[in-house]
Amino acid sequence: MGQPIVVVDSFTEVPFAGNPAAVCVLPHPTTEAWMQAVAREMNLSETAFLAPREDGDFDLRWFTPTVEIDLCGHATLASAHVIGRDARYHTLSGVLTCRQADDGQIEMDFPSRPPEPQTDPADWSKALGLPADRVVTVLALGERSMVELASPDDVRACVPDRNAVLELGGFVIVVAAPGDSEGIDSVCRVFGPGVGIDEDPVTGGAHCTIAPWLADRTGRTTFVGEQASARGGIVGMRLEGDRVVLRGHAVTVLEGTLQSDPPLA
Repeated sequence: MGQPIVVVDSFTEVPFAGNPAAVCVLPHPTTEAWMQAVAREMNLSETAFLAPREDGDFDLRWFTPTVEIDLCGHATLASAHVIGRDARYHTLSGVLTCRQADDGQIEMDFPSRPPEPQTDPADWSKALGLPADRVVTVLALGERSMVELASPDDVRACVPDRNAVLELGGFVIVVAAPGDSEGIDSVCRVFGPGVGIDEDPVTGGAHCTIAPWLADRTGRTTFVGEQASARGGIVGMRLEGDRVVLRGHAVTVLEGTLQSDPPLA
């Protein structure tokens, strides 16, 4: 019979931009090994797997080509786009609610992940291919790091050395700077060699950190972020207490069928 699979470009209004994610709406829960094998085959930054629950919600899991992760914004946006209605998703990061907005965007209620100061931060400048004076500060995000750079031009100029990033503990690293153009509050890029993603095109989860970072600097709660990857994308953010509402568009680019049926878990 085969398993339907859809590829969706997230945080974009046009195909072949934003961040592509594969989405499988499963007939039943399946094995972690099968999901990881599919994600490896798709070779996108994330593949999302949804299993319907009896209460009408969904269980949602995300896999990179190499590991399962605990939070993924663009693959959640892609999933909500495929489902096509307001829904609740049970994940490793708790229950996430997605709403279809009137302007065609999808709103996603995510946990806020504020960055914290590092007492003895590593020198990230060489690993990012930048002069030392372009690094403003380094913040901690659990296994991740956020490096604030002096300007958006520095963010765009980063040429990370993959091995150097890994040696500095670069499981996932967010580089960001305040925006310098009308309507753009931040510019970022995200490198994740520790999870098999050298550069993620557009990262919703990173903006769960960028939103509180911007709020601390500005006193505001609503922002627009640009992710300056080769594909590029725009992420709306609204800080609501310990939650961040992310907003974005999504576009279906491919529909197909896996010849391998998902095994029962």
